[in-house]
Amino acid sequence: MKKRNSIKFKIIILLVSIITGIVLLILFFNSTFSESYYQKTKEMAMLEAYNKVDVIVSKYKQANKSYADSVEIQTSTVGMSVLIMDSSFIPKYSSDKEPEELKHRFSLDIFSGTENTIISQGPNYILQKIYDSRLNDHYLEIWGSLSLGDVILIRLPMQSITDSVQITNTFNQYVGIGVILLGIIIAYFFSNYITKPIKELSTIAERMAELDFDAKYKGKDKGELGLLGNSMNYMSGKLQDNISNLKAANIELKKDLEHKIQIDELRTDFLSNVSHELKTPIALIQGYSEGLKEGISDDPESMNFYCDVIIDEANKMNNMVKKLLTLNQIEFGNEKLIMDRFDLTELISSIVNANEIRANQNNIKMKFEQTEPVYVWSDEYKIEEVITNYISNAINHCDFEKEIIIKTIKKENCVRVSVFNTGKNIPKEDINNVWIKFYKVDKARTREYGGNGIGLSIVKAILDSYDKECGVVNYKNGVEFWFELDSKNE
Repeated sequence: MKKRNSIKFKIIILLVSIITGIVLLILFFNSTFSESYYQKTKEMAMLEAYNKVDVIVSKYKQANKSYADSVEIQTSTVGMSVLIMDSSFIPKYSSDKEPEELKHRFSLDIFSGTENTIISQGPNYILQKIYDSRLNDHYLEIWGSLSLGDVILIRLPMQSITDSVQITNTFNQYVGIGVILLGIIIAYFFSNYITKPIKELSTIAERMAELDFDAKYKGKDKGELGLLGNSMNYMSGKLQDNISNLKAANIELKKDLEHKIQIDELRTDFLSNVSHELKTPIALIQGYSEGLKEGISDDPESMNFYCDVIIDEANKMNNMVKKLLTLNQIEFGNEKLIMDRFDLTELISSIVNANEIRANQNNIKMKFEQTEPVYVWSDEYKIEEVITNYISNAINHCDFEKEIIIKTIKKENCVRVSVFNTGKNIPKEDINNVWIKFYKVDKARTREYGGNGIGLSIVKAILDSYDKECGVVNYKNGVEFWFELDSKNE
């Protein structure tokens, strides 16, 4: 903002203009009317002196020292020259050393036509302004008679009035310049006093525009500026609350949109993966069913084989559908979370016993040596499904030494369950993808044992619903899957 447009500049200009105007007005009136005022004052002083001298002359009657001192006191202090004469025009008192000069001046006033201007006159006196050509100056004079018949002349030079006026005007000019300079300084500091809170409010408004709501007006002004500052503080608080609410609403909206997108993506992936997974068993069922219908083979053994394939593929589809329904319920939070305290050792032992026959059929040794009770908090039936999936996965991928080892490891507030199987490692690029639905590291082997890539997804969904961790680690001779459960009694 340009300085000439600032309120500070305008206040300074306004105050300086007012002060300068007042000073110039005073100087104008002083130079125009001061001389007339001074003259009027002197005229009144001369009339007063005339009346007082009349009283003194009447009091003393005879001219003596007291008479002279009293007259001098009344006239000399204001610079007047006085001549008092008796009726024979013999001087009785003169303020000048040469009374004849004043007597000559008196005779000129009376008997000659000298240039004069009568200002006022009374029964016994005339007050006039005269020009003395000899002295080249103007004078104020009163001449006339006193109460006892004496005559008097009081004279005052006009030059003293002119000199006083000039001195006063010159002094007033210097004073005026000083007042203007002082006014500029006062205007500067006064404008700072006025504009400082305005600048502060402007800065606060700019910070508020940048959404900085820590900016507050801290002034103590109780006038309009203070009221405006408090209003801005109130507005700042309300804006902060409204923006906070708006941000919260935006976050919720963003979450809703992300959730909707995620649901759409899940739906698309689900349809794509399900159609892919169902394509092979449906094709097998359709092919073998058509073969039976068309009587491709009359051999009972071949017909039984066809029926076994159809039944096996139907079971696979049924199993996949059940797992998908389970996974859907867990992922979308349709199931109520259950938190029970149960013995983990007993649960693992029962699952190991249930899978012992299947392991023996594949020449696999399963080891679980924990015998002491280990109590944890979770849903026992869902944890059973997690462990079952881990052990089933281990049986399907067990190789080399053909060994599966199940362990429970106690930690500070939790228990880690691990299922290790000897065999090939999971490739590094696939290790983080094993939890994704329908993802298969070895598709041929997965198809061989009837897998569909959903088991580990169910494990991940169950543990995520309880906010628990799970993972997989490659070792030199095999792979270990693990998960953790709470064990603290709180």
